[in-house]
Amino acid sequence: MISVNGLTKKYGKVVANDEVSLAVDAGEIGVLLGPNGAGKSTLIKSICGLLRFSGTVAIDGHDCRTEEAKRLLGYVPEFPAPYPMLTVDEHLQFIAKAYKLTDWRERADALLNRFELDDKKNKLGKELSKGMQQKVSICCALLPEPKAVILDEPLVGLDPHGIRELKTALSEMREEGRAVLVSTHMIESMEDNWNITFIMQNGRVVREVRHGTEKLEDIYFSIIEREEAKPI
Repeated sequence: MISVNGLTKKYGKVVANDEVSLAVDAGEIGVLLGPNGAGKSTLIKSICGLLRFSGTVAIDGHDCRTEEAKRLLGYVPEFPAPYPMLTVDEHLQFIAKAYKLTDWRERADALLNRFELDDKKNKLGKELSKGMQQKVSICCALLPEPKAVILDEPLVGLDPHGIRELKTALSEMREEGRAVLVSTHMIESMEDNWNITFIMQNGRVVREVRHGTEKLEDIYFSIIEREEAKPI
């Protein structure tokens, strides 16, 4: 569903992503882990078709830069950026029109209720707290019911209720057969909710791990500490 092959992204002479390959299948939650500067956000932006890169990225077989791929993909960026003069509800109306959705109102209201935004429907984007902006971003990403969903640090800024609901939503999306890729530093939040993990260091995926009995946090630190101990 989400397929990345040999993706390389350079900023001048700086290599942010170096021949990265990974895949998240339908009905799987993939977790992208790595220290600051590992290249996670650059990789996610490239997968979403927001940056130029070499290599290939496909969403359900469609090149990530095509309209077909974008219609299948939901994206929650690291830093939410709501339109300051649109209300919460107008953001969802905008998404509905952009994706040419029909019969979307009930689903939109359910999302607003789920993330405790139903009483904030008429608030402007500029009036929202960071956490509320994040919730709006999540609602907008999920409204079109995308086949693939990519989330970059989605738990940052959320209150406990929002964290619980998002984690539940991730599980539901997996059960519905969607492909989900989550980049996060909050490793403990994903401990029981993943199928495959990609650990990045210095712009590369240095290890790919399938879910087993070992704790995700232990896997991460053992691999990163081993990579950092390698001679340069």
